[in-house]
Amino acid sequence: MQFIGKAWKIVVGIKDALVLVFMLLFFLLLFTLLSASPNPGQVREGALYIDMSGYVVEERAAIDPIATLVSGRAPPVEMAARDLVRALDAATGDERIKAVVLDLTMFTGGGQVHMQAIGEAMERVRSSGKPVFTYALAYGDDHMHLAAHASEVWADPLGGAVIAGPGGSSLYYGELLDRLSINTRVYRVGAFKSAVEPYTRSDASPEASENRASLYGALWEEYRANIRKARPAIDLDRVTSDPVGWVTASSGDLAEAALEAGLVDRLGDPVAFGTRVAEVAGEDEWNDAPGAFARSELAPYLADIGDGDGLLSSANRIAVVTVAGMIVDGDAGPGSAGGARIAGLLDEAFEDDSIKGLVVRVDSPGGSVIASEQIRRAIERFRDKDIPVAVSFANVAASGGYWVASAGDRIFAQPETVTGSIGVFAVIPTFEDAAGEIGINADGYRTTPLSGQPDLIGGFTPEVDAILQASIADTYSDFLARVADARGLTPERVEAIAQGRVWDGGTARQLGLVDQFGGVEAAFAWVAAEAGLDEDDWRPAYLGAEDANYDSLIRQLVTGSSEPQARGGGIFAMAALQREALAAQVLRDAQMLAGMRGVQAYCLECPFEARPGAVGEARGWVEALLTLARQ
Repeated sequence: MQFIGKAWKIVVGIKDALVLVFMLLFFLLLFTLLSASPNPGQVREGALYIDMSGYVVEERAAIDPIATLVSGRAPPVEMAARDLVRALDAATGDERIKAVVLDLTMFTGGGQVHMQAIGEAMERVRSSGKPVFTYALAYGDDHMHLAAHASEVWADPLGGAVIAGPGGSSLYYGELLDRLSINTRVYRVGAFKSAVEPYTRSDASPEASENRASLYGALWEEYRANIRKARPAIDLDRVTSDPVGWVTASSGDLAEAALEAGLVDRLGDPVAFGTRVAEVAGEDEWNDAPGAFARSELAPYLADIGDGDGLLSSANRIAVVTVAGMIVDGDAGPGSAGGARIAGLLDEAFEDDSIKGLVVRVDSPGGSVIASEQIRRAIERFRDKDIPVAVSFANVAASGGYWVASAGDRIFAQPETVTGSIGVFAVIPTFEDAAGEIGINADGYRTTPLSGQPDLIGGFTPEVDAILQASIADTYSDFLARVADARGLTPERVEAIAQGRVWDGGTARQLGLVDQFGGVEAAFAWVAAEAGLDEDDWRPAYLGAEDANYDSLIRQLVTGSSEPQARGGGIFAMAALQREALAAQVLRDAQMLAGMRGVQAYCLECPFEARPGAVGEARGWVEALLTLARQ
């Protein structure tokens, strides 16, 4: 009994110690959360300072705190384009805001449609009489797309600016898979459906090359037109047609070359830049460090201005659902478009009598056909209820993204939008040749040609190949029929512009795949008019929008700081980011081949997933290769 009593005391002591530890952890997390949360009281008179570290997206990806804490790596920084535009527009009439500053030092991009939308918001700030300043160590294409709309563009003397233009190379694994004796079975429809080519070829097909030349040529023309309109003084032809001669003329000094070509207005370090901003925004009375100026950060400013709903008393709402990222089966997202999750959000809104209209915002290269159809059916239920539905395209709305859009009444896009890619495919790797080389063979007895199929080691029978290809052809016919019905075109006409071909927004409008140019605000206006709502008699309702963003909390727990980790911003740092994107592409391609489920409507040419961190980093190289080997 004496032993039991002592043991009990030990158990109670351990219990009390654990309770104390968990209480300490709870209050630590609570303190960290409160300190990381934006405080509207932090907004004061001066400049609106927007730290553009990271990537601009349509919808921020959900952060898995457990995976992040286990990996010990902070998640990639993402900024919602809508939040940036909202803040800039609020600044135009906010007497506290004397100027706007965009720090592009660690900016990594965001797509032409988003850049143009933010740039136009910067122009509205300037039109209100307030200057807009940008600063960066080095400017790339997306940096310049924004900076062209600024009042003053500053660069560090050790930096510079380079405009490369859209395009680049893709990776092809056909020869590698042949050497590994992996048989890549491809089922597809569409002469231009090149999403499978990386697994079957060592280079792009003539059709894919033709499509890319047309697409990227159109995007390049739009980019140049936007830059020239916003900043006519830029010597863009010289910078892009003879970059070596342009840089050599300044003895290799990229900063001086950028200044001479009109890409930037002034050179100076952060102290000189801050001193200049202080002339307009005022000095920081709380910080006497060199280059400090009075400013308000973006997060507390967004918290201060709110989402605008509180200013509207109307009970009428226009629902907004976002289809962003790769379309996948299940509840994935935000940041990826889980078919079940998005359909669930739509079905919840469907039961809400205050919803008078629906806007579907698409920024996706496609993905699972089953998930795309699940979302399309949920959207179609609104139309069946005579609720007007507008579809608004962001940077990319292709393949499965266009499948979803076929349920809308009217489609809005921008000239820089990438869309189309009406085609489907499936890829299944089999290992009969690889298994034979190491002495593994398959044998058995079949009662029918389908017995034991699909057999990844013994190989597929001709009947299985034929059935799978017939299924793909039938899915393609369904795709054509949906588009033809939605766009008022004949199936023959749709097939002529389909075949997996990708189009820029301007061409897509001419072909009848898009109704009119305009952003999400134009879509709102159309839906309100169709629903018979006055301008001030409705408010938006973003479905599935998170009440709070814990990105800064997770970052603080992992790195000890809520601020993004410095990645550098020079020309060589940009090359390092490209190297990371290349590694991510290899991993993404391996995961797609290993983990593809069902028929896919996905666009390879679409410039969508090159951003750093677009591919989940929780799965490493070894796991990806093992997964591929296990198929």
